[in-house]
This record gives sequence, structure tokens and C-alpha cells, in this order.
Amino acid sequence: MRRDELGDLMAFLAVAEERSFTRAAARLGLSQPSLSQIVRQLEARLGVRLLTRTTRRVALTKAGEELAEVLAPALAGIEARLVALGEHRDAPAGTLRLTAGRHAAATVVWPALARLGHAFPDVKVELFVDSALTDIVGEQFDAGVRLGEQVAKDMIAVRIGPDLRMVVVGAPDYLARHDVPETPHELTRHRCINIRLPTAGGLYAWEFEKAGRAMSVRVDGPFVFNDFGLTIGAALAGLGLAMTFEDQISGFVEAGRLVIVLGDWCPAFAGYHLYYPDRRHPTPAFAALLNELRYRPA
Repeated sequence: MRRDELGDLMAFLAVAEERSFTRAAARLGLSQPSLSQIVRQLEARLGVRLLTRTTRRVALTKAGEELAEVLAPALAGIEARLVALGEHRDAPAGTLRLTAGRHAAATVVWPALARLGHAFPDVKVELFVDSALTDIVGEQFDAGVRLGEQVAKDMIAVRIGPDLRMVVVGAPDYLARHDVPETPHELTRHRCINIRLPTAGGLYAWEFEKAGRAMSVRVDGPFVFNDFGLTIGAALAGLGLAMTFEDQISGFVEAGRLVIVLGDWCPAFAGYHLYYPDRRHPTPAFAALLNELRYRPA
């Protein structure tokens, strides 16, 4: 096998797995025309058609299916052995790609990355901050960070943060002008600051639970944001009630600028988890990151 043929086979397998030249090219860091040329040359050398192309999709021929079935485990084995060889390095090195929501990135992930950067300067990390539930396999991330209840069952999940609590808050002057709600249903009579999150599929329905009784309330009000920082700002300005993470407003509560209401309806829930596909041979860099992130209760 010539030196360049292995790369051509890897390129073909990427197209076979993605069923798209566009996605495969992005995955490989190539232009789409270059990738198309590589596959055409491979087909010409082998003397068989591996892919059928239409304007809408890419499909494997019978020969393409047979070649992909052979290549996938073979190249995965090569990758695993390369990872194992990396364990002989004196210190972890390499690049890791992570995705996390803004709150998780700021409160849990960044402190761990700062420690990792000091301990292992040869480890590079790309952190993509996004509130949507990312397909980490399809988007080529090493791991993602989400709340435990949002992690898919086929992923390995490791707890990396303490329990969290969402609470309803309002400014003292707002509460002085309106009746303080005693049950979640009374929120429908209040001006509330809405939050729109990709994971909620629209406007977030405020969730509550008390004595085993769970409920959600659709609220209404003058503003809709997709950032908790803005909802807190609107609450501080006395423009309505907001629901946000308790740790984000604890300082304002202590200073008397915000007041928690319906606190007995706001129980704690499992915090953030790092999730990733099963990997039998994690890289030293990934193992070092996991060690820094792992939650250790005081």
C-alpha cells in the first residue's frame, strides 16, 4: 500500500459514515471538491464504484458497503493503538474538544480547565459554549457537559458538580407593588421574565415540586431572553419575577436586592455531568481532564 492510500481510505470512510461530502469534508478539514477528487481517484484505482451521488444524498454501493465494513474496525484498531502509545509520554498532551452551556462553563468547567492548564501545559482545550443539546459524536467533540437528566442513556456520565436549585426571585420594590405568590399557579397573575432555551423547545415552563407533587407553569411578562444574566438584570430593575440558578443570585439576595419567593416549591436536583461515548482507551489528556472535573463532595 502506498503512503497516500491509507489517507484515501480514511477519506472514503468519513463520507460513508457521514453520508455527506459536506459533513465529511468539515470533519476532515478538507474542501468538498478536494474530498470528491480523492474518492473519485480511489474508485478509479480500485476499478469499482463505491458511492452513488445525487443532489440530495450519498449512498453506498454494494462494494462500498463491503469496504466500509472492513475499514471501520481496522482503522478504529489503529486509532486505539495510537492512543495506547500516547500513554508512554511523560505528561499528557493533545487537543480536547468540549461543549457546555454557559452556566456550566462558567461555574464548573472553567475552574477545572484553569487547574488543568497549570498542571499540563501541553494539553489544549477547545470549549464550545452552547445551550443546545449537541450531538457530540456527530460534531466530533470528545465530551459534553449537561445536567444529569439531559444525558442520553447510551453515554457514560460522570458527575462533575454539586446539586443545583432553580429559584424564583423578585426585587423588593416589585414585591411591594404586587402580592407575593404563595403557590406556583399565582404566577399567572404576575409579570414574569421569560427565558427561551434550545433544550426546552421554546419558552421555558417554570418547574416546581413540593411533597412529591410536580407541576410546571407557563408564565407571561414583558421580556423574553435567552440568557440568564439578562433575566436577573430585569428582576433587579423591578420589571418582574425571574427564575434562575440560585448560585447566580445568592449575592443579590444577601445584599437585599432580590428576594426568593416560592422557595418551598424549588427543590434541589442533580447537577452537571460530563458525558462521552464509551472509550476503552481514554487518552492521557482526557483522563487528566476527567480527574480535574470529577465532583468530590466536601
